[in-house]
Amino acid sequence: MDKMRAARLVEPLNMVCEDADLFEPKAGEVVVKNHMAAICGSDLHQVFFSTKRAEEFPGEPGWPGHEGVGEVIESLDDSLKVGDRVLTVPGGGFQRCFADYQTLPASWCLKLPNYDGPVEDLLMAQQFGTTIYALRRGNLDFVGKTVAILGQGSAGMFFAWLAKHYGAETVIVSDLSPARLAQSPVFGADIAIQGDKEGRAIKEAVMDSSNGRGADIVVEAVGREETIGQAIDVTGIRGDVVFFGLPDTKKDIAFNYWKYFMKQIRMYAVVNAQAEADMSSFHKALDWIARREIDVTKMVSHRLPLESIGQALTLAHERDEDALKVTLTF
Repeated sequence: MDKMRAARLVEPLNMVCEDADLFEPKAGEVVVKNHMAAICGSDLHQVFFSTKRAEEFPGEPGWPGHEGVGEVIESLDDSLKVGDRVLTVPGGGFQRCFADYQTLPASWCLKLPNYDGPVEDLLMAQQFGTTIYALRRGNLDFVGKTVAILGQGSAGMFFAWLAKHYGAETVIVSDLSPARLAQSPVFGADIAIQGDKEGRAIKEAVMDSSNGRGADIVVEAVGREETIGQAIDVTGIRGDVVFFGLPDTKKDIAFNYWKYFMKQIRMYAVVNAQAEADMSSFHKALDWIARREIDVTKMVSHRLPLESIGQALTLAHERDEDALKVTLTF
């Protein structure tokens, strides 16, 4: 075969499905026939808030998809053989899951464990693994702490589950989507707050729950200017902030340095979980899902064919829809 169907960003806000050439594998790479892919919040940023220059369009076939499961059909690496079922977690330059086939380094493929549930459950391990990696980076102590999580997409829900799993006393989450907030308690949220641009509601909830101290740990899982400011606003003295949401702009973002300084906040940003040499965060995610320590069966709300890529992205992007995690089937 030399052709495949692939989604392609032909211009800002416009992603279509068209025929494309397969990418030929090189030494150390494999070709995976995709069974399913998931849409990530960072994909939405790339499509709806694209920072590409005009000359960079159209994008590569299958880009920016990076959450996939499928079967190896060609291997140029001894670690994988034809027929292996894998979770694909491609890093930069190989994020092409929105296509019938993807070609990527074997090191970014994890063999799927034995599991008697649907394969889409194991697909959730890609996003789950990135959140595990994010918290490992900070070596944070959650025991007995008040934790605030801004954003309740799949990543935000995984952060809520991890915070509870690691011993947090109170987990407070916020989002603009009522559907996501309704699902949040399933993943460990104690308090779910309807978000607002000024952040008044989440700040009030955090202060009420912490006796006015503020949150010990805050995770920003949105990437918008307003939520970046809110993260600093709701953090308590000597608190920690994890910036996980992909920024929706490359421009400077102002924040209240006085609050940051006087609170002595420690904060860090995290991206590129694929840089983890042993991929242990992704392996941990697969293991927890396969052993059903975490229930992800209610995470996926919509399943659409690849040809409906535009509709799938809109569902995932528009907060007035009842979408949680949106997947593509092949």
